[in-house]
Amino acid sequence: MALPMSYAGQRMTLDEFFALTGDEFRRSELQEGVLVMSPSPRVAHQWAGFALARQLADQLPPGWRPILDLDVIVEKHEPATVRQPDVLVARFDNTALRLPASEVVLAVEMISPGSRKIDLRLKPYEYAEAGIAHYWVVDLDPPAPSITVFHLGAPGEGYVEAPAVTGRLLTTEPFALDIDITALVD
Repeated sequence: MALPMSYAGQRMTLDEFFALTGDEFRRSELQEGVLVMSPSPRVAHQWAGFALARQLADQLPPGWRPILDLDVIVEKHEPATVRQPDVLVARFDNTALRLPASEVVLAVEMISPGSRKIDLRLKPYEYAEAGIAHYWVVDLDPPAPSITVFHLGAPGEGYVEAPAVTGRLLTTEPFALDIDITALVD
């Protein structure tokens, strides 16, 4: 999709970004003040996000909820960054239009065609700098679907990356969770 000329190559503030209206902006993020638009996700990508959110919803402690496609303010100072994780976990607030990164305990991205380097290199850096304690990357591509888990290490050291897991993800952080990874593609 072509970017409207008034935004092409221009830096935006948070207020300008949040003032955007229309369906053409619903899958957009702000990366260091620059509007970045993503194509609509594939059906498999959407299903995996829904299936993961459903598994999380069944296991999260009271007050915590999985939320799909909500704006997260990763960096509020100019140049600002706003991301839209495929799934995030935060305390439930049915009035939230967006969240500061400090309220997100887990951010999850599903790798899409063209997003692998961003999801595995750029977003871990951004999310760690913003203080999101846990970050998962879901890869639906063969040979088997997998989840790579990142968690904050020592202060100032960013994320520690664990090897990709297939089959089942059993973790105690940020909560005791048992995720059936194969169910994300069934």
